[in-house]
Amino acid sequence: MTDTPDAVELITGKIRELERELEAEFALKRAGLEYGLEHGRARFEAEVIRRHNALKTGLARYLVKANPLAVITAPVIYSMIIPFVLIDAWTSLYQAICFRAYRIPQVKRGQYFVFDRSGLAYLNAIEKFNCAFCSYGNGVAAYVREVAARTEQYWCPIKHARRVLGAHPRYAAFADFGDGEHYAEHLQSRRAAMRAESDA
Repeated sequence: MTDTPDAVELITGKIRELERELEAEFALKRAGLEYGLEHGRARFEAEVIRRHNALKTGLARYLVKANPLAVITAPVIYSMIIPFVLIDAWTSLYQAICFRAYRIPQVKRGQYFVFDRSGLAYLNAIEKFNCAFCSYGNGVAAYVREVAARTEQYWCPIKHARRVLGAHPRYAAFADFGDGEHYAEHLQSRRAAMRAESDA
């Protein structure tokens, strides 16, 4: 067996460290924009809220200036709510049944949905609705991705022979493609590692 897993763990650790640094930079930027997080919610100073209200585009003006193609395609865009809701509900049912059966820690759905843009005073009602729609769609995608990642870690934690674009964070610890000698041992260790997450 090679030292590759150690190198992978080292690189993964660097990525996590960079993510922490990025979050620290976001915190500095928040301070520059004169808002802070209080109990998980963004809070602006009164003067900032006043300036934001002055920047808001009224609904009538917003609709008059709207691109006709945007108006025509809006029903198609909003129709995506149907598959989003279906996959959200089906994924929740799937993990409620199957993850319990195999003792896979369930994904906490609420951690993937953030609806805080409605508090931005410079957005009108349509813009706030659009932001909520996008937040829900991307929340569903992130939630489903983590459920799928845990499923893959439990059943088939093997890297692909080809490079995977946008691989989920669990993928780095999967077994190397073609390493049949260590596969059974690796499969058990990945399952144990995932179950230990719920104990941590």
